[in-house]
Amino acid sequence: MQNDTIANRWRTIDIVIAAVLGVAFGIIFWAWGLLWNGPADAIPLPGRAAIYGVWLVPAVLGGLIIRKPGAAFFTLTVAALISVALGSSWGWTLVIQGPLEAAAAELAFATFGYRVFRLPVALLAATLAGLAAALYDVFIWYPETAWGSFRVPYILITTVSSLLVAGLGSVALTRALAGTGVLDRFPAGRERAAV
Repeated sequence: MQNDTIANRWRTIDIVIAAVLGVAFGIIFWAWGLLWNGPADAIPLPGRAAIYGVWLVPAVLGGLIIRKPGAAFFTLTVAALISVALGSSWGWTLVIQGPLEAAAAELAFATFGYRVFRLPVALLAATLAGLAAALYDVFIWYPETAWGSFRVPYILITTVSSLLVAGLGSVALTRALAGTGVLDRFPAGRERAAV
């Protein structure tokens, strides 16, 4: 029990890397919002939800790299707050939505006791985050839409996008970063082939 407590204790480098990831993705979110509301707006919803998974990458990536309780939550929440500070078109609503999505991803890592960080857990984290995001959206942003023609397709497309982009994408990004040696101070870097 004491070894688990020590293993789950955040080091300074964990905080710094999670914060750097959060800030970097907060900037990406701000730019992604311009695409979402700009050229991608030519793709009508619910189809545009196919690119939704980008919003959820920091939660899965943070969990895979830091591997400590709260890493998924911290990383995505920081990203959401940075995007708000930069002037996201969704404003302060992201202060609620970001942590909700992050908590859903965190649930997947917690379910496995923060001991398993393989592909299936990453996919579960991404799927749960995508489901939380889609449910938030259909009830908060699209409450007047029909279930059959909009809400159900939106939920399915968002969840699949999250699984593919945030799940597979985060695993691929973690492997790529580990291959460079920048993650050598993290278990993800020491288990290069196992991620």
